[in-house]
Amino acid sequence: MKKKKLSEVEFNETGIVSHIDEKLKNRIDVMGIRVGKKLKMVTKQPIKGPVVVIVEGANTSLGLDLAQMITLEVD
Repeated sequence: MKKKKLSEVEFNETGIVSHIDEKLKNRIDVMGIRVGKKLKMVTKQPIKGPVVVIVEGANTSLGLDLAQMITLEVD
C-alpha cells in the first residue's frame, strides 16, 4: 500500500485513513472521518477548491487545507 495525503488522491481512488493531524481530529470526527475508515474520492476542484469524498455512504466535502492533514493508505 502507498500513503498519500487526501489532497493528492485521484478521482475514484479509495483508501483507508491512516493518520489525521491532531489539530483536525475533533473537527472531522462528526463527519465520520476517522483512522481506519475507508474513503473514496468523488470530486477534487482545482486551485484550492474543496474535495468531496464518500465515507460510510455519505458525501462529505473538505477544504483542500484540511485534506492535506489527512493521510490515506491507497491501493
